[in-house]
Amino acid sequence: MRELRHADVKQLNALALAYMGDAVLEIAIREHLLRAGRVKPNILHREATHYVSAKAQAMVIHQMIDEDYFTEEEMAVLKRGRNAKSGSVPKNTDVQTYNYSSAFEAVLGFLYLTDQKERVDEIIRYAVNMIEDKKGVSKK
Repeated sequence: MRELRHADVKQLNALALAYMGDAVLEIAIREHLLRAGRVKPNILHREATHYVSAKAQAMVIHQMIDEDYFTEEEMAVLKRGRNAKSGSVPKNTDVQTYNYSSAFEAVLGFLYLTDQKERVDEIIRYAVNMIEDKKGVSKK
């Protein structure tokens, strides 16, 4: 696999960053659910959607923005992700929600590809805790 330098990552299309961020979040959520003891396949998929849905991601990112959670660099990536035009929107969400969801994923993708794994973990932990608090999910 070709080495992707930090400067190269900064030049990536925001939707490419979101593509990577989606995968990073999906793996983290799957691990979280398995470690929490939720192991039945049909339940796993349903549970995972609470965390990875566009609606959940948009809710998280709005709160994080309100709390000035992101660094200046992360905000720049977030804005690029929010403003990127994908050409399609899933039928179960509106454009604005989808755009903020893409922005969240773009930030995760950017951080992951620039080897800021601790920050990725921190943001995902924040998101998981917030979603579980809103949904009243018991934490194990």
